[in-house]
Amino acid sequence: MTTTATPRTSSTAPPEPRAINLARTTATATRVLRQLRHDPRTIALMILIPCLMLLLLRYVFDGSPRTFDSIGASLLGIFPLITMFLVTSIATLRERTSGTLERLLAMPLGKGDLIAGYALAFGAIALIQSVLATALAVWALGLDVTGSAWLLLLVALLDALLGTALGLFVSAFASSEFQAVQFMPAVIFPQLLLCGLFTPRPDMHPVLEGISNVLPMSYAVDGMNEVLKHTDVTAAFVRDALIVAACALLVLTLGAATLRRRTA
Repeated sequence: MTTTATPRTSSTAPPEPRAINLARTTATATRVLRQLRHDPRTIALMILIPCLMLLLLRYVFDGSPRTFDSIGASLLGIFPLITMFLVTSIATLRERTSGTLERLLAMPLGKGDLIAGYALAFGAIALIQSVLATALAVWALGLDVTGSAWLLLLVALLDALLGTALGLFVSAFASSEFQAVQFMPAVIFPQLLLCGLFTPRPDMHPVLEGISNVLPMSYAVDGMNEVLKHTDVTAAFVRDALIVAACALLVLTLGAATLRRRTA
């Protein structure tokens, strides 16, 4: 008597696609943007809050325009980083806890496609945010900048992308939206205190100066200050911009490593 072997169903996860696919990445970004479209409060937080903060800051220093000029450029990069960190960490956490990310990874979708799609979607919002904030600061609030406003926009956009990358990464370590917000004092506040906004970094205690030298927000502030003081693109500005961009790419890579595929 001949028996027919029953095919065995594999319980292993689908193979990881080896390269980022443009179609899969674009589809992921489109899905995220479609979801954000139905959340006007989140869109308002990402786009309008940095502008409102700059407007408030301008009139806080209404009697001292030079003070606004000295710190306004730095905050033009810091505000987008903070808002994109908050929104991205919470939005990504919702998809992690709801099982959406796990279901997507059960499909033939690479981790790189997923992270790149999220970065592309939030990066589009970050671009709008940075354009509006830069235009408001330079042309409406009279921020006195020696260099090109386009360079300010570039650093502001890189800062927003860095905030997006940090938000994607820390969402892996939170189990609730409240915990995601709690990461802000640990991730953002130390950088804010040590970035050189309140005092020049060389004037800090040597230990704190050493820590500030490895924090990406320090180079974001340095890059803004280069645009504030110099008419031409300096070597220091190029270095600062590349460091911020490299940090964003590194954190996105670490964020991809936190994703897990289903094995059943």
